Amino acid sequence: MSKKKDIDSFTGIETTGHEWDGIKELNNPSPRWWLIVFFLCCVWSVGYWVLYPAWPTFSGDGERGGTEGSMGWTQYDQLKDSQAEIRARKSAYLASFEAASFEEVQADEALYAFAVAGGAAAFKDNCATCHSTGGAGSAGYPNLNDDDWLWGGDIDTIHETIRVGVRAVHDETRFSEMPAFGDMLSETEIADVAQHVISLSQDGDDSAGGAQVFADNCAACHSENGRGDHALGAPDLADAIWFYGDTKADIMSQVRKPKHGVMPTWEARLDANTIRQLAIYVHSLGGGTN
Repeated sequence: MSKKKDIDSFTGIETTGHEWDGIKELNNPSPRWWLIVFFLCCVWSVGYWVLYPAWPTFSGDGERGGTEGSMGWTQYDQLKDSQAEIRARKSAYLASFEAASFEEVQADEALYAFAVAGGAAAFKDNCATCHSTGGAGSAGYPNLNDDDWLWGGDIDTIHETIRVGVRAVHDETRFSEMPAFGDMLSETEIADVAQHVISLSQDGDDSAGGAQVFADNCAACHSENGRGDHALGAPDLADAIWFYGDTKADIMSQVRKPKHGVMPTWEARLDANTIRQLAIYVHSLGGGTN
């Protein structure tokens, strides 16, 4: 004797016979189109498993895992092919870059773009920690976006600075050191010369005594008008750019016991092409002859 079907009175659909707290489960089978797609996906997945890498097995590439599949394709081979293409294109540019002077690179739009791109990548990896990502610098670290350069801002000079560093461990490193005047000048003289330095770049009263102290002790490096000297790495005191602050107290502190930063030499860390690319990129940020 066949069991009588239980039809839900509200929907008119047969139930499965399951009931929980008065709630009945309707017997709603999955749509035929959905079942067809599901079974096709199952068949496709088996085929994919055979042809391409799938779950890790001992037939895979060691700890890198994954069965190779009958097609022999792996993502690692794809990566190698992509890298090989990039290296080939890079080698073609590098050959031209190595043979070109800075002037020739600047005159060649494609070669210049290649150099700037390479320099930007090297800058982020090696220089941004001190000079910031965009080269704006911070207190005690030069801003590379302006035209104020201790040693000069043309590409050749920037290249040399990157290569040998400043106060670095290199036989040819750039070196400049302001003496500590705390033991040579009185506090009154230090205050007077600080006031004179302020008057060179800011509105404010000059100090006759400070001008004399400056002429006797500072002009040899910073020049009589305070414009500095690239040959000595002496900063320009007549502009509005300051490493360690522009207040009178800041300047007095620097006169009394100056701070001296260090830039490492990159010659032993980066190859010659990367250093040249860095020089071109840094110059593109705001390099000049000032």
